[in-house]
Amino acid sequence: MTPTIDYEQLVNAIGDAVIVSDASGAITLWNPAAQRMFGFTQSEALGQSLDLIIPERLRGRHWDGYHKTMATGETRYGHDLLKVPAVDKAGRAMSIAFTVALLHSPQGELTGIVAIIRDETARFQEERALRKRIAELEAKVDA
Repeated sequence: MTPTIDYEQLVNAIGDAVIVSDASGAITLWNPAAQRMFGFTQSEALGQSLDLIIPERLRGRHWDGYHKTMATGETRYGHDLLKVPAVDKAGRAMSIAFTVALLHSPQGELTGIVAIIRDETARFQEERALRKRIAELEAKVDA
């Protein structure tokens, strides 16, 4: 017997942020992990543009790709782990890693995109510090 899956419970329990946006880029799903990660409550995020978490300098490029995906029904990022900057409610810079999937209506029409997001800020900062330390040590050896 196959167990019934409660998808709402799954999305609310998962530790990664789950964000769904419609064809225009308005947020239609914002799980508790997204609230913890970005600081916006569900009521603050729902209906808002994804610009809520996209750094201003990256918005043009993001929307070019988003609208192209909506127009063509294809994304080149379907199986890739994307690593990009983001911002939280306080304006704090973050490093996030995420995957995306296209969502379709029962009739096959593209209706939106889901992103599963993890905050990689601490790991990114640790890697940057290690790279800096390695460069310093290599410079000493070469001197």
